Amino acid sequence: MTAGAGDAPGASAAADARNSAPDAVGPRIKICGVTQSDDAVRIVAAGADYLGLNFWPRSKRHVSPERAAAIAAAVRAAGAAGTAPAAVAAGAAGGVRAAGVTGAGGARAAGVTGAAGVAREAWLVGLFVNQPAHEIAAIQNAVALDVIQLHGDETPDDVALIARTTGLPIWKAIAVGSPADLDDLDRWPVAALLLDAPTAGRGGAGVTFDWALAAEACRRYPTRNFILAGGLTPANVAAAIAAVAPWAIDVASGVESAPGLKDPIKVAAFLAAARPHRSS
Repeated sequence: MTAGAGDAPGASAAADARNSAPDAVGPRIKICGVTQSDDAVRIVAAGADYLGLNFWPRSKRHVSPERAAAIAAAVRAAGAAGTAPAAVAAGAAGGVRAAGVTGAGGARAAGVTGAAGVAREAWLVGLFVNQPAHEIAAIQNAVALDVIQLHGDETPDDVALIARTTGLPIWKAIAVGSPADLDDLDRWPVAALLLDAPTAGRGGAGVTFDWALAAEACRRYPTRNFILAGGLTPANVAAAIAAVAPWAIDVASGVESAPGLKDPIKVAAFLAAARPHRSS
């Protein structure tokens, strides 16, 4: 890791999270582009670890801060919060807030009770594209986000400023179209890097990229947490995990009936395929 890469919130926790992750658990799962409260409650109850809310106005899955706050409130009202997965919380003991352990102001993340009566907890991830730090912080406070995901043209300096302003872990999306896109990934002061296909719509297009490049990123930067995105579906996610072994996976269009509307059957199939040895 280059000098300074561990200075941002969550960065030093990243290696601990990867190294402590039990093999049997499989990758963390993020369902992104949620726009409906009912969908959100069902997704968390089904066992997703992260719930993505898209605040980019040009997205087909855009939600206003008011709608996002209502979605968050619905999830939190649906049941008691559970216990943070060990792989996510591993870095917290050293005084660094690991991704999703607490929300804004120290509030617990959103939780519901699953079908088996087991408490489930999901962390709210806010997706932003080239939005200023003060705007992101205002939305964070309105919604009580747990993680900030940056999907635009932000620089490492921008990322560091947003981390300082919000006090939250940062995930940075990287468009991967060639081996050159894997250069200098250790310069990002973030808790995780999300690898996605290059698209005009900043992700969510259902387009895959060469998974061999993602696997190479994991090999070259073994202490980094990598999130695999881009065209994942119930039909291909198991193969993607086998090829890449990512820290987490991210899906939007692959579990939808229409943009922003999640299909519960597809969600269940995706979760089952992604971690067949983990109970939901």
